[in-house]
Parts: sequence; C-alpha cells; structure tokens
Amino acid sequence: MSLTILDQPLPYVDLLPERPASAVRRVVIHCTELPDLATAREYGERVLHASGTGNSGHYYIDRDGTICRYVPATRVAHHVRGHNPDSIGIELVNLGRYPHWWDSRHQQMTEPYPAAQITALLALLAHLREAFPALHEIAGHEDLDTDWMPASNDPAVQVRRKLDPGIHFPWPAIVPACGLQRLGPGILNREQEMASRE
Repeated sequence: MSLTILDQPLPYVDLLPERPASAVRRVVIHCTELPDLATAREYGERVLHASGTGNSGHYYIDRDGTICRYVPATRVAHHVRGHNPDSIGIELVNLGRYPHWWDSRHQQMTEPYPAAQITALLALLAHLREAFPALHEIAGHEDLDTDWMPASNDPAVQVRRKLDPGIHFPWPAIVPACGLQRLGPGILNREQEMASRE
C-alpha cells in the first residue's frame, strides 16, 4: 500500500515540546471512542492545559483508511498519561464506549475495526519504523493507563478509565506483521520495578 498522510496540524502544535527522533521508543494504539473523525478533531483542538495545548494523538486513521497527522512525531503530544515523551499516539476512529464512556452498564466495545483501517495502520507502522530507528515497542492505551475510576452511573462501582483499542483490535495479526514488541501491563510493571531498583 502506498502511504498518503494528510498533514492537518492542530492550532497549538508549535507549543508542544520538540524531541529528537532517537527519543521515540514506542507506539501507542488508541481508539477515539467518538463517532467520527470530525468530532475527534474538535476534541483534539480543545485547550486543556496551562501550556495552551490539549489532548491528542499524533496520527488519526479513519474507518476508510485515510491517515491524518495532527501532531508531528518529533513533538510530544498528550495522548497517554505518563508515557508521552517517548511515544507516538495513533488514534483509530471507532465508537468504543461512546457516549457512555464510564457508565458501568455500557463497558462493552462493539465496533470492529475495518480492513481498510488496519491495512493503513500497518503501512503507517512500517513508515514509522523507518523514520524512528529506536522505535521497537507497541502497546494499547489500555496497557499503559490501567487506572480505575468510579462509574458515572454509580460511584460505588469501579470501571477502567481506558479500554482502547479494546477486544476487537486484531493484536494477533498486527504484532507479527509490524515487527514491534507488544508491551503489555505485566511487562511494563516489571520494567518499572527494575528501573526503581537501579
């Protein structure tokens, strides 16, 4: 597949910290948990931080395989708590739990990922591996942000903050094809424990 990336920088992109390509070690796969790309863009443009920036992935892939770049991968985007400086965020347009994100009665993600979207993701991952020589890991948002929170419908019930990309994401097909090591919560916890002992 030939790769076409539509550059659509967010209004605050110049306020995001720059980093060298050598700093990028990991790709984090997200789903937007929103109905469409236009809504995801609106969310990405919202200023949420004192720095004048918001929360956004670097790349967005629509259901038809269209790839948009909202933030250059040589800048740090706010897409996953605690792991932004060394990662690239890729957002797949998918409903996820929309619009009942934290309602305990609606925690099942039901929308599959279309073949065109997955094909585009694999092409983008291949491109990123060439551009970022230190890139060697891939993780889901749910692997890195493992916190629980009170459910919106019943504060006595706890739900996961993040479940994306979720049960319909084809990890068994993606990992062997992309050549990156899957980083799950168990591996990450061991990595952090070892770092704290050094």
